[in-house]
Amino acid sequence: MFDNRLKKVYRILSKQAKQQLISCYRLYDRDIPEFPLIVDVYGEEILVTEYRSNHHLSPEEYEDWLKDSMEVIQHVLGRQPEQLHLKERKRKEDRSDQYQKTGEQKEFLHVEEGGLKFLVNLTDYLDTGLFLDHRITRDLVRKEAADKRLLNLFCYTGSFSVYAAAGGAKEVVSVDLSNTYLSWAKENMELNGFLGGQYIFERADVLQYLPTIPDASFDIIVLDPPTFSNSKAMKEIFDVQQDHVSMINTCMSKLKSGGVLYFSTNARKFELETDRIKGAVKEITTATVPFDFKGKLLRWCYEIKAN
Repeated sequence: MFDNRLKKVYRILSKQAKQQLISCYRLYDRDIPEFPLIVDVYGEEILVTEYRSNHHLSPEEYEDWLKDSMEVIQHVLGRQPEQLHLKERKRKEDRSDQYQKTGEQKEFLHVEEGGLKFLVNLTDYLDTGLFLDHRITRDLVRKEAADKRLLNLFCYTGSFSVYAAAGGAKEVVSVDLSNTYLSWAKENMELNGFLGGQYIFERADVLQYLPTIPDASFDIIVLDPPTFSNSKAMKEIFDVQQDHVSMINTCMSKLKSGGVLYFSTNARKFELETDRIKGAVKEITTATVPFDFKGKLLRWCYEIKAN
């Protein structure tokens, strides 16, 4: 059952990825309940994410099932065992540290997307460094960025910043609380030849940083906050449902007239309080779902224009 499903989606999606010059894409996402795995392609490497479920198997039976599943993936995709990377995704009880490391292998790969290069790590962190589901959103930013000032909040590894620079942005400011990810963002920019004083990196708590920005400073703001954070490095507990209105409206005040905010969240039960937002809201969730996430994506995306 798993073998047949994997063969089918690989035949279809690999062809689409090749046509779009994409080397990283999602192949399988828990399509069959009995096989709660995610399979992502990163060039020649394969990331398999394991979601523990109520499988009613003994530990020995489970290990046999997982071993067989990995062998199916290896066979269908024509890879060697060392090209498969297995990661367990646990539901975290303590969500205080979104930057928690899971390993120390420090193996980085160069991958390509949209004619740009990015560093990814398939072993050491909860996420790889490149959110595949935002591929279309990143390209929207690139198309809008020419001669614009862009602010990338919760910038993570700076993929939106790289796209903005590639689109000819006049200035790109990337803000994150993690030194690790800011360094990663700088490397991604340098990997694409984007060097200079117009590319600024700020280590800061976004909630504290936003009020320090003069009004009407930016043409584009990218805002992709965590769903929840009570990190000790932050002065306040953040909950995207509770706090999104004040955060979005503060961002809107930092935009020039006609500027645009791209806001997204993967909070499953999120509801945007549109009537309280100071700007023209357009939901672009469906329009920004890539081919490999059709019917799989659990995130919301909005384009909010300043008056």
